[in-house]
Amino acid sequence: MSDKRIRPKERDSIIQSLKSGVTPKVGIQHIQVGRVNEIKALYRDIERVTDGGSAFRLIIGEYGSGKTFFLSVVRSIALERKMVSVNADLSPDRRIHASSGQARNLYSELMRNMSTRNKPDGNALTSVVERFVTQARKEASAKNESVNDVIHEKLAKLSEMVGGYDFASVVEAYWNGHEQGNDDLKTNAIRWLRGEYSTKTDARRDLGVRTIIDDSSFYDSLKLMGLFVQQAGYSGLLVNLDEMVNLYKLNSTQARTSNYEQILRMLNDCLQGSVEGLGFLLGGTPEFLLDPRKGLYSYEALQSS
Repeated sequence: MSDKRIRPKERDSIIQSLKSGVTPKVGIQHIQVGRVNEIKALYRDIERVTDGGSAFRLIIGEYGSGKTFFLSVVRSIALERKMVSVNADLSPDRRIHASSGQARNLYSELMRNMSTRNKPDGNALTSVVERFVTQARKEASAKNESVNDVIHEKLAKLSEMVGGYDFASVVEAYWNGHEQGNDDLKTNAIRWLRGEYSTKTDARRDLGVRTIIDDSSFYDSLKLMGLFVQQAGYSGLLVNLDEMVNLYKLNSTQARTSNYEQILRMLNDCLQGSVEGLGFLLGGTPEFLLDPRKGLYSYEALQSS
């Protein structure tokens, strides 16, 4: 890891947070102790993601063992490496796979908590889109092309993916709103990107697109966002999902199995190199992982992975 001395701004933020009895938002890695090997392993994962690869890790520990703090440390390191981070806790109303809006709720929570180095406290999605637009304008000026042409070119790879065409159309709608001084269009574009539209009818009326981010597109939308933040000039996207034990607590065997199948899909994509610039950290308790009846190990394909 870096030998660079702590910056005065980070130092002051850490001291002020600790005096107030809260966890620092930046520089948290400087006060983490006793997890050298784990930090080194996760640092290598972050390096792999910033190099265009992918990563998948389970962070397992008992209640009170420091999982959430450790996830915050890794998140802080990722932000320093110019990655974008999204994080959320799973709950009965937020899970990876669902059919009654819970997966869309999780996606929306992740997007609301989006952070960058300059906006570590969340709500950074608008800033990310603005950065993309700004870079597109610079490239258009340098190439003597229209901004729309440059945006089409930059988002071409997204358009080839599931849901990518409408994703790209919404980003372009944000640019049009920017050019026209239409704040409603910009706001609607951000709402769509956050997964806050509940009906396709409203999305088509406001943005001219036929799809929305819903339960069925949770993971595909994360992959699209991972590529988009790279097009905006960031190093990749780190997805922190904590309180995975809430999947273990689901009463429905079918619901648990469906969520574990989605986790397997994410794991396989990362191991097989099917995604770029995307990392997943999943925090849970030992029973969430090891219980042969209800945990991840109850799903044979995950146990053998």
